[in-house]
Amino acid sequence: MPIERRPLREQIREELLSRLDRGDFAAGTDINEASLAAELGVSRTPLREALITLAGEGVLESNQGRGFRFAPVSRKEFRELCEIVAALESLALDCSDAAHLRGIAPELLRLAQEFPDRVAEQQVIERHDDEWHDLLLSGCRNERLLDLITSVKAGMRRYAHLLAGDETPLEREAAEHRRVAELLVDGDLAKASQALRDNWVNGMERMMSRIPADG
Repeated sequence: MPIERRPLREQIREELLSRLDRGDFAAGTDINEASLAAELGVSRTPLREALITLAGEGVLESNQGRGFRFAPVSRKEFRELCEIVAALESLALDCSDAAHLRGIAPELLRLAQEFPDRVAEQQVIERHDDEWHDLLLSGCRNERLLDLITSVKAGMRRYAHLLAGDETPLEREAAEHRRVAELLVDGDLAKASQALRDNWVNGMERMMSRIPADG
């Protein structure tokens, strides 16, 4: 089995994103670099490199020379993140092998039909949606694009954890996933790509009502 050698800063970044994904960090929380480096068992240099990367991705804010903190919630930021993910996932779908998409379309439809709930707990929605979207983009071979999607989604996901919590019931529209799958079954990639964008935009509007107005 080949051994993957990656820079330590990338591994630290992924660990921080994983913790953010679990809801371990609250919005506006200052980062104690010395304490976090000790907790992770790394030196402060690769940790700081990872923090700078996350700041460039919008997950963190540089606190005017006094370190970093996790960015507070903002309606403007959430809207921008959703728009970016909608565009990137549509691009990944467009870049996918057509034969592969035809092959997975029935499974995408099955998954959508098996989760028809209009309201469900946030953690349940997240689990099903991740499975569906991961399968949808499994034919994209552009690894940089997929990494970018993962990064932007991490910034989005903190909103769900901060504003809803894992057990909070949220609204969803199961028909939107079915629509994308049905179009792929029919071989209409262009309409499927647009339907995917619509899914993200509509989901954004459902979540926006939970985010306080920007001051």
